[in-house]
Amino acid sequence: MDEKRLRGMMGLCVRAGQAVFGEDGCRRSVSSGQCGVLLIDGAISGNSRKRYESLCESCGVRMEILPPDLIGEATGRPGVAMAVREGSFAQQILRCMQQDS
Repeated sequence: MDEKRLRGMMGLCVRAGQAVFGEDGCRRSVSSGQCGVLLIDGAISGNSRKRYESLCESCGVRMEILPPDLIGEATGRPGVAMAVREGSFAQQILRCMQQDS
């Protein structure tokens, strides 16, 4: 994972209004088919992680687990989940996840 590039893309995503935070917002985004990728904080509880995993699996949305606190550090918004709307930002974030730094 290219963490430096990922942080930058996450910040751009927030500034462009392409990110949704909070449990309710993320669930709505995934369920409605508007979510391109769901990013989860590595420090999330086991039960919450299972709920997000089953939701993403049933809706066909990719979910990625990030290192603890990366979402808050990159976006300035503490939280355990960030839904990225479908489109180029989601694609770029997935590319960052696949690259070596």
